Amino acid sequence: MPVLVASDLDRTLIYSSAALALTMPDARAPRLLCVEVHESKPLSYLTETAAGLLTDLADHAVFVPTTTRTRKQYERINLPGPAPRFAVCANGGHLLVDGVPDAAWHSGVMARLAAECAPLSEVRAHLETSADPAWVRKHRVADDLFAYLVVERDLLPEDWVKELAVWAENRGWTVSLQGRKIYAVPKPLTKSAAVREIARRTGADLVLAAGDSLLDADLLLAADHGWRPGHGELADSGWTAPTVDALPERGVLAGERILREFLRTADEHP
Repeated sequence: MPVLVASDLDRTLIYSSAALALTMPDARAPRLLCVEVHESKPLSYLTETAAGLLTDLADHAVFVPTTTRTRKQYERINLPGPAPRFAVCANGGHLLVDGVPDAAWHSGVMARLAAECAPLSEVRAHLETSADPAWVRKHRVADDLFAYLVVERDLLPEDWVKELAVWAENRGWTVSLQGRKIYAVPKPLTKSAAVREIARRTGADLVLAAGDSLLDADLLLAADHGWRPGHGELADSGWTAPTVDALPERGVLAGERILREFLRTADEHP
């Protein structure tokens, strides 16, 4: 029976230049491989060692990129190794099979959102009226599923995100602060639901996962074993779980460590 590895991407496996957290002298820094270019500029990286580990992982497990990115944003990424057969985008709103969205899956997600939480239009309106243009740089909607703001963190009022979270909780939504982005996501929209469906289709009897943000918590809890890096929303809040290992590594070296753990655990699986 196969092993399924479901991993968040940004700040878990791949890193922007601002998130690399390279603290060693330049001469000792790891070699980096660019895996995303946007508007003709390099955007995301992993170490060359991590690239080799990810390629090796394809021989031991079904690797599933599991991201909050939209499908379009995900398609900018060019990971080393064979193209994943399955991918999860928009926090579970899209399940891609050989790069093609599963229409039946998406329809089911949309029906559940309509039945269980406040509409996206209400959340967007609240963000428009409550977020101060002095610190908001962009208002964005992702695949008509959820909304997010791009903000100036230095100017963001300390309690604003907490107040937004309380408002959203009462409407069936959750809030996550990741770097310069504040996400408002419907509670039924989860990575774990899509990964469970992929595990069913592949017959996987062991599910491994990794992630750094609040939006990854459900994925980590649903997996048989999970890992979180030493940075990010979960680490900052001290979040732990019995089946989740909190790693000390931060930045791009955490991505390398996570891939080592995936590969070791998959290799040990009978």
